[in-house]
Amino acid sequence: MSIELKRIKNTATAQIVSIGQHRLTVDMSIAEGGLDEGPNPHDLYDAALGACKALTVLWYANKKGIPVDDIRTSIQRDNSSEKTGTYRLAATVHVSGDLSDEQIKELEMIAGKCPIHKLMTTVNTEITSVVERM
Repeated sequence: MSIELKRIKNTATAQIVSIGQHRLTVDMSIAEGGLDEGPNPHDLYDAALGACKALTVLWYANKKGIPVDDIRTSIQRDNSSEKTGTYRLAATVHVSGDLSDEQIKELEMIAGKCPIHKLMTTVNTEITSVVERM
């Protein structure tokens, strides 16, 4: 899969991200020199974790017949130690429905196993970067 980004003309830093048929705008904050036209890369990274946890919990609940009526996920970022090697994310998955304490614990266990959580914590990611003339 290929994800492509293209700068939005007449903006300081804003980009259109194309992922398949989907489009979204990313930018830097005003303090960082952008116009805050969209989330920044850290926001997207954090949002990927929240989305994965929500989708994983919903998929599992549907598969197991656990009556989740609604779900809301929040991610809290603590990047105060990022430059020294620690980036902290705290995820809270709020679910509603006629759920037992046992089902809540089961869903919490599943939330901890979402693929992005695993990717962020257990996989060594290798990245190559090339800069070419257009």
